[in-house]
Amino acid sequence: MSGATTLKLSIPTPVVSMLPGASSPWEQTGTIEDVARIAQAADRLGFHHLTCSEHVGVPADEAVRRGGRYYDPLATLGYIAARTTRIRLATMVLVLGYHHPLEIAKRYGTLDVVSGGRLILGLGVGTLKAEFDLLDVPFEDRGSRGDDALRALRAALSQPLPAYEGEYYSFGGLLVDPCAVQDQVPLWIGGRTRRSLRRALALADAWAPFGISLAQAKEWLDQEELPAGFEVVLGPSQALDPLKEPDRALEELATLAAAGTTIASTRVVHDSPEHFIDQLEALAAIHPPAA
Repeated sequence: MSGATTLKLSIPTPVVSMLPGASSPWEQTGTIEDVARIAQAADRLGFHHLTCSEHVGVPADEAVRRGGRYYDPLATLGYIAARTTRIRLATMVLVLGYHHPLEIAKRYGTLDVVSGGRLILGLGVGTLKAEFDLLDVPFEDRGSRGDDALRALRAALSQPLPAYEGEYYSFGGLLVDPCAVQDQVPLWIGGRTRRSLRRALALADAWAPFGISLAQAKEWLDQEELPAGFEVVLGPSQALDPLKEPDRALEELATLAAAGTTIASTRVVHDSPEHFIDQLEALAAIHPPAA
């Protein structure tokens, strides 16, 4: 794979979430300054985006599987925005049912303003019923409610006088200032079902699934007609080690591209912030991120 490739590279941000089996021990005591240094390196090297996920509260028995740490994405990405200049800032993901669409439009529209138009809204319908119950929001109709929220967001983002009439959400006659500065904020859909892919194709700009195999993702993608410009964000089967195994790293990226990936979520082997940055530099040297 050469620099001519169109496969873009991104990073799942360390420290801000701790996923069992995927996080490195140093992240347990890692700081926001460590995150900022890594973000600045990714920014300098031309990586496409970095991420921050959302959970308000994870039940203790679920934390064994999902992890218990989740930095708030708005505060975290706002801080990173001030420390970087180019890299895009992706919520991966906000749970639609936890927020009114106008809350997202205002809060994250403000983030788009202060970051100079670098916001990507990664969104999902959610699966953790205990968290829905904690927040006193409906769980059973979260799919149809989420679809309506996506339509409402599309109508509201970047509009100082948004108006929408839908099944669950209706609004108009309100001034939302500031609002997003991008003409169309990218909406990406997370999830782990074929329904999430169909939701992304119908209502959004990209599919960024988690917890499914590359073979399964390719099977579903092969059965759909993808519109021009539609992004597919997938990660390698295991963390890359471009410092020690550059050829294997390139093979993994080629496999991702062959499956239909347009942006690779490049999880790397790392045992410190410095090692993480060294890995990003090594990866960018053998495969320019093409941001």
